[in-house]
Amino acid sequence: MTTKANYGRVLGGLIALWFVAALTASALHVFSRHPERPPLAMLAAVVTPIGIFTAWYLRSRSFQEYVLSLNPRTLTIVHSWRLAGFVFLVLSTYRILPEIFALPAGWGDIAIGATAVPVAMWLARPGHKASFIVWQVLGVTDLVAAISLGATARFIDPQGVAGISTAPMTLLPLSLIPNFAVPLLLILHGICIAQARRWKSEEREVRADMERLPAI
Repeated sequence: MTTKANYGRVLGGLIALWFVAALTASALHVFSRHPERPPLAMLAAVVTPIGIFTAWYLRSRSFQEYVLSLNPRTLTIVHSWRLAGFVFLVLSTYRILPEIFALPAGWGDIAIGATAVPVAMWLARPGHKASFIVWQVLGVTDLVAAISLGATARFIDPQGVAGISTAPMTLLPLSLIPNFAVPLLLILHGICIAQARRWKSEEREVRADMERLPAI
């Protein structure tokens, strides 16, 4: 049986390889495309790791148990780095990225990043299960909306400012956001939601066990 320590090492190695692959693909301009074509390579980079993780989670009981044993507070605090979403606002101001994409993505990330630590400290517990799940869903919505707007900005606003597109998101260092950070953060949100959904049943099991203990 694979131990938690082994899973930790395996996952650490896989994440490192994933980062190197995303970095290499970006350096080779794998995600560059004609403005009129859909970003299929970029979308594949987002969906593939999520699909692999989901399949592994569903098919391996031991991996599922390991994932559910991770600390939800730590997983939530990771999202605090999304405060860096202010970069999207800056790039929009300098007309490097279109406003229709940069403003929702930037402000959404800032909102999630600014609330990550308070949510981790105060809501990551069974008593605040509903609020914790709602925050995680909002985080997922922000990421999905950003990817969707990035892929369709040109079609949604074809009369936008001439020469401004989401093409910079396919180049380093920005390309690492959709190719690596977004799917990783979506996976973390998914883990936290799965953990929170079990809190009530686990709490009942612990209470039942305590009631079965002999009185002293």
